[in-house]
Amino acid sequence: MTERSVTHATFAIERTYDASPEKVFAAFADPTAKRRWFVEGEGWHIDKFEMDFRPGGIETSVFRFGDGPTGRNDTVYQDIVENRRIIAAYTMIIGGNRISASLATTEFEPAGAGTRLIYTEQGAFLDGHDNPAQRESGCRELLEALAKQLQRSAAA
Repeated sequence: MTERSVTHATFAIERTYDASPEKVFAAFADPTAKRRWFVEGEGWHIDKFEMDFRPGGIETSVFRFGDGPTGRNDTVYQDIVENRRIIAAYTMIIGGNRISASLATTEFEPAGAGTRLIYTEQGAFLDGHDNPAQRESGCRELLEALAKQLQRSAAA
């Protein structure tokens, strides 16, 4: 048996998008839009993506990068206030190892004609399989993918 450990950490990321809070929120609420920026990408294989966007609803994605191990994200939406906030609890599993359990809050605030997004994650990173710096980096990459999705939507 591997040694068991847990590292607790909180981080926050702030970004401003050139889209209204309604449009940014919609990119989280619409399953087709969220799949595009949250799980799809070059080299990624998506085995499953299901989303029930409501308090108590569940989102599940199963994926892998290239020939790498299978990953799984299981999310339960705890609170949703349209165009203002989303609070979700989620776990991540990679290659059969539970790597983390987190509480994530996404806030949407008007910023001129755009949106100030504040993402705060409180995480428990398990058994050395993941760490706060890696998770924050991954979240920053996802928020950049969201920016590109919003730009594509605005150009369409």
